[in-house]
Amino acid sequence: MIIEFLGAAHEVTGSCHYVEVGDKKFLVDCGMEQGPDIYENQEIPVQASSIDYVFVTHAHIDHSGLLPLLYAHGFRGQIYATEATCELCNIMLKDSAHIQTFEAEWKNRKAKRAGRPEVTPLYTVEDAAGVLEQFVPVHYHETIKVCDEITVRFVDAGHLLGSSSIEVWLTEGNEKRKMVFSGDIGQGNRPLIKEPEYLKEADYVLIESTYGDRLHEAPIDFAKALAQIMRSTFQAGGNLVIPAFSVGRTQEMLYFIRRIKEEGMLSDLEDFEVYMDSPLAVEATAVFHDNVSECFSQEAKRLIAEGKNPIRFPGLKMAVTSDESKMINFDMKPKVIISASGMCEAGRIRHHLKHNLWRPESTILFVGYQVPGTLGFNLLNGAKEVKLFGETVHVEARIENLPGISGHADKNKLLDWMGGFEKAPKKVFVVHGEDAVCDSFADAIHEKYGYEAYAPYSGDRFDLLTGACLEQGSRQVKQKKTPSSKASSNVFARLLAAGERLMRVIRDCEGMANKDLAKFADQINALSDKWSR
Repeated sequence: MIIEFLGAAHEVTGSCHYVEVGDKKFLVDCGMEQGPDIYENQEIPVQASSIDYVFVTHAHIDHSGLLPLLYAHGFRGQIYATEATCELCNIMLKDSAHIQTFEAEWKNRKAKRAGRPEVTPLYTVEDAAGVLEQFVPVHYHETIKVCDEITVRFVDAGHLLGSSSIEVWLTEGNEKRKMVFSGDIGQGNRPLIKEPEYLKEADYVLIESTYGDRLHEAPIDFAKALAQIMRSTFQAGGNLVIPAFSVGRTQEMLYFIRRIKEEGMLSDLEDFEVYMDSPLAVEATAVFHDNVSECFSQEAKRLIAEGKNPIRFPGLKMAVTSDESKMINFDMKPKVIISASGMCEAGRIRHHLKHNLWRPESTILFVGYQVPGTLGFNLLNGAKEVKLFGETVHVEARIENLPGISGHADKNKLLDWMGGFEKAPKKVFVVHGEDAVCDSFADAIHEKYGYEAYAPYSGDRFDLLTGACLEQGSRQVKQKKTPSSKASSNVFARLLAAGERLMRVIRDCEGMANKDLAKFADQINALSDKWSR
């Protein structure tokens, strides 16, 4: 039994952990890195086609976003996730593929004019569609025997609709071990989804540490705080622009704005309009409605029982097409604009920032974690000018933050979650946090509970039978690579995966009629003749 840490090791995003038990190989999460990549990350140590399963904690792209690339490289195993996570991945991975394709096309138009080599998208819409066929939806608390070596159970992590901590029981001969992967743990007291569940026993625990060095502010009435920001912005004649993740944070903001309207907090401005400018957010909102019984909090269920939609209200407008999105900025009436992405790294939010950052009467309101190095982080930390679509934009708008609106547990809540274990785990691995935070939170766990806690680096490899470290990964700081070399490497990897697939097809043809075998051989030889050099 072996675990190897690949992504989100001394980094906040790109969650990916590799496990071997017997002859089975699986991943827990396969996420995309967002923002700067600090360390050289270890590649998956086996061919993608050799991986039997993936277990996904939740749908956020930093936990699921490289699944289409895994598929492009030959993965054809099963992907287990909650029903809500499967539904959200169905829209988020397709959307991510569209973004990859669009950005590659945009860069290639510029590259062609400049005489530079073209780039290739990380993966295609076809890759996303293909990997979605591999998903296996499961229910919370359902114990699933995946195979003789692996049994899993998903419990609610309270972070996002469908988010999970995953219990994994491993069997190798007469040896058994239990692992718990925390996923992203919610802070609790959320308007739509349930509280995170605590677990009682494990031999090994992997816990996230996004906010492992800080405490959230004391709970406030978010609706009232938001109403105050809206009032001052509207009275100044500006727009309130909210960069928000399309899944989770957007729906929560709609919940608070519904309260503002319903409770008359802006009675003198009650006809204000709210634009949800994200096709993904529109689709995700529908998924929220489809998962009321299993995922919604008691308060949200109560509203629905009373005939109230928790995230709908008069004046809410959906912008789906690009033309609808563009028209928002031609309307000079003060309004709320909620758009993705939450860290301002891609998507329509960048257009709204271009139209509003230079306006002193407008407000940009951040309501979620910002990874260091992202545009959102830079704005939140006082950037005076930014580059958007090749233009320098001076920052004159008011920059506000509601840090208490967080999908992640703070240090105390994370420690409370660790306190749910009734017996000391053999080892606690601290992942999914900033470089220094991973170490400091590991120290905090040891100090409070006496548990052996360690923050692994990418490439660190442990024996789960003995708990011993078999190999240390690289501590090397990542060097920047040009997009063209990265794209070239990715395409060649896809070509190798295609070749491996061809060999599997050839082996499966054994026993076919000689006539068919000869025809197939001629086709392969003709293809080889065409591309040989």
